[in-house]
Amino acid sequence: MPQMAARSEISRTPSTSTHAAWQALRDHYETVRGLHLRDLFADDPTRGERMTAEAAGVYLDYSKHRINDETLKLLIELAEQSGLRARIDAMFRGEKINITENRAVLHVALRAPKGASIVVDGRNVVPEVHAVLDKMADFANRVRTGQWKGHSGKRIRNIVNIGIGGSDLGPVMAYEALKYYSDRAMTFRFVSNVDGTDFVEATRDLDAAETMFIVSSKTFTTLETMTNAQSAREWSLRGLGGDAKAVAKHFVAVSTNGEKVAEFGIDTANMFEFWDWVGGRYSMDSAIGLSTMLAIGPDHFQAMLEGFHAIDEHFRTAPFGRNLPVLMGLLGVWYNDFFGAQTVAVLPYDQYLKRFPAYLQQLTMESNGKHVTLDGVTVDYQTGPIYWGEPGTNGQHSFYQLIHQGTRLIPCDFIAFGYALNTLGRHHDMLVANVFAQTEALAFGKTREQVKAEGTPDWLVPHRVFEGNRPSNTILMDRLTPAALGKLVALYEHCVFTQGTLWDIDSFDQWGVELGKVLAQRIIPELESKTEPKLGHDSSTTTLIRRYRKLKDAM
Repeated sequence: MPQMAARSEISRTPSTSTHAAWQALRDHYETVRGLHLRDLFADDPTRGERMTAEAAGVYLDYSKHRINDETLKLLIELAEQSGLRARIDAMFRGEKINITENRAVLHVALRAPKGASIVVDGRNVVPEVHAVLDKMADFANRVRTGQWKGHSGKRIRNIVNIGIGGSDLGPVMAYEALKYYSDRAMTFRFVSNVDGTDFVEATRDLDAAETMFIVSSKTFTTLETMTNAQSAREWSLRGLGGDAKAVAKHFVAVSTNGEKVAEFGIDTANMFEFWDWVGGRYSMDSAIGLSTMLAIGPDHFQAMLEGFHAIDEHFRTAPFGRNLPVLMGLLGVWYNDFFGAQTVAVLPYDQYLKRFPAYLQQLTMESNGKHVTLDGVTVDYQTGPIYWGEPGTNGQHSFYQLIHQGTRLIPCDFIAFGYALNTLGRHHDMLVANVFAQTEALAFGKTREQVKAEGTPDWLVPHRVFEGNRPSNTILMDRLTPAALGKLVALYEHCVFTQGTLWDIDSFDQWGVELGKVLAQRIIPELESKTEPKLGHDSSTTTLIRRYRKLKDAM
């Protein structure tokens, strides 16, 4: 089969650290590690204009990186020697590049236009995608216009999305990011944590007669999601007179398990499907985004998909030296594997993007937090870094101190927009001024001589010196629209893909989340048992279980 042949070819790619370009980058690093951005800019007055790239309305300034033209040349050679182009093509062709699960990786199909063809197992999946999108749009329009009525005849005004991982982080991030475009006559809440507080606080002020739950679980067996869903069912029935028929008017499902959905009481006509070639952390533009469509409407949702697709096409076709996700991915590898940087700070200067760093944590760290190659060989280099961040300017009064004057090198991504969605006096100019000021300060710092020239006492000078030479990207876009959000997410999706390819790892499985879940299923009955259970854990876990049981008994 062609897919199997592609798998074998990909898996035979030599280990990343054996590529000639990797060895050349090691040598090159020794020659440039001491270069300062002050000197790089002084030696090349056009650097700030030259080291930029633009596509689909996304402008990337990568000039404030500790690189020169030779660095970039070697990084691009590494991408070529790693087979990045062939792997991109394989993904877009629908080949099963998720080798440990023998699955295609086709989030790009979720935003492919009608008429496109992406074949998986001999079937074009694009018409199926659009059939689900059309079903979602019809449903969203009926709810948004009040045509859909609850069990008591009232219209639905509250939407509660129940999911976890990609079934929560994507929808809640998109809702917050696009709140400007949302229907403010409706209330949207998101429940993910199995901690009962999450559900109680989300529903405390809601009327069951006006509330609809979206239960998002591919298998309809996810422990946290189904525990919360069952609590939601009980809450709804208490508020609706106990008639089990009410469930069909107040619950819909995003799932593939029709039997379990029907057993729960949901009409399978209101089950929205997705596919095993969609990873959870890549699914916000699938039926998992139903809450997003309900909030912003089908037209805005379609605009978001078009934004995704614009970057997909750029990533698929642009040469590496002008390819935004590839450039970002290469620079990430440069700091992660040669400078030893352990984290990346993502700093969106837009309050609507307050959940974007949290969303990226799953996208990046679940994808590239791997310790073996595609061949199952333990890597001899670092893979995925830790992603974190907060919106500006809040972070400036929190952790920026460490980025500026701490001992750790922390590459930063600054995200800004030319126009504010909410114009209020001088606010936006001040906000964007801080973006530019921070990247300038991080890059060039403040020398001892500059500090002394200000009349600073000698004893205070060391405390006020900024070393600079702290790298950053600046991503600048027009305004935060649904299309812009799609472009931004796709940019990072393909950056993750690029890095995973260079590290020769499978970015699309997540076996690391399984072990703890399995052990939890073993421990739950030990905590709930009315009689003292026989415990076979380590001494720490056993002691903790016994202490917890005593705390429960004392209540």
